[in-house]
Amino acid sequence: MNPPGSDRLGHPAFGAALLWIVDLDGVIWLAGKPIGDAAGAVATLRAHGARVVFATNNSAPTTDELLARLARIGVEASPDDLVSSAKAAASLLEPGQSVKVLAEGGVLEALDGRGVTAVNGGPVDAAIVGWCREFDFDSLAATATAARGSGRLIGTNEDPTHPTPTGLVPGSGALLAAVATASGVTPEVAGKPHRPMAELMLRTFAFEEGDPSVVMIGDQPRTDGRLAERLRIRFGLVDSGVTPAGVDHFDAPVATRAPDFAALVRQSLGHRA
Repeated sequence: MNPPGSDRLGHPAFGAALLWIVDLDGVIWLAGKPIGDAAGAVATLRAHGARVVFATNNSAPTTDELLARLARIGVEASPDDLVSSAKAAASLLEPGQSVKVLAEGGVLEALDGRGVTAVNGGPVDAAIVGWCREFDFDSLAATATAARGSGRLIGTNEDPTHPTPTGLVPGSGALLAAVATASGVTPEVAGKPHRPMAELMLRTFAFEEGDPSVVMIGDQPRTDGRLAERLRIRFGLVDSGVTPAGVDHFDAPVATRAPDFAALVRQSLGHRA
């Protein structure tokens, strides 16, 4: 039997957590469509005095697009409540550098904010790959050439798949693997669970590694869970995204698990919800 105040896996419940770092795709929404009462769960946590922020490996949307999607489902947030793998990738470059980009608006926005120039031809300091719907042979060849010529390949993340309402589609990791294979350059990966994303989260959300009042919620132990382990904070797993409910062997410690985010919040707060 679990001790009083613990979750169903026998670990301390998340009800006392003051900072909840929540993934977006597969946790809050699928392709922008809310998962259950995600907005209600955020509101409940905030009503209990917790800060709720968001960390996504999806590098395609801009900050304004992500904030607008949150607002449409009833979740208010500010830029300081959001980090992405696009921003983490941009942090690996120096102002004044130039890059070849195979990615969408979120990466271009992050590079511009960093003072890095995206160019289509000529010598570059690096090639950068994020999720991109315009991936084809020509873009693969051009990006691989840039990576080979510069000797540097940066990936926003290495997620092999991306969850949608109709199932999994290829993720940034699939594109990055193709460019790495074609160029022969070993990529530096910025997003969850890697150190650049961890450092970005520590700076943006103003907490310290090992803080017992901080928890991370996600749908992938391999990314969200491993990053929580790196930061020495607890990880809550939801079954609404990439990890199916029947899987019970994980790549990282799972402190608590629930069918979706709203259920996890109810489970964590118990009678206080």
